[in-house]
Amino acid sequence: MEVIGKVKLIGEVQTFGSSGFRKRELVVTTDEQYPQMIMIEFLQDKVDLLNNYKVGQDVKVSINLRGREWINPQGEAKYFNSITGWRIESLSQSAPNASNLPPVDQFQAATNFTEEEPDDLPF
Repeated sequence: MEVIGKVKLIGEVQTFGSSGFRKRELVVTTDEQYPQMIMIEFLQDKVDLLNNYKVGQDVKVSINLRGREWINPQGEAKYFNSITGWRIESLSQSAPNASNLPPVDQFQAATNFTEEEPDDLPF
């Protein structure tokens, strides 16, 4: 599954216990009639995928939906869902900077025809 939207928040890396379990949260705002703010967890080695992204960037995040059951001390079942990210891609298209292009008057039309070669193309 995928979530497409704009990065609203990138959390800090959280490390838990002596096991070294790591987690980082990303919030993406969808572009819909009623925008949703979706919190996505990146776990363990996937936390580093967020290093090159910034708030405001348009992204596509590949996710897995996870669900689990927990039985509380009173014997009641409780259910929890989580959204786990495993890939993120930038959707921002960087347009070429016009200031890096040479002036238009420096371009010349490509002409490979000589007087001896007739233009025999059918169109």
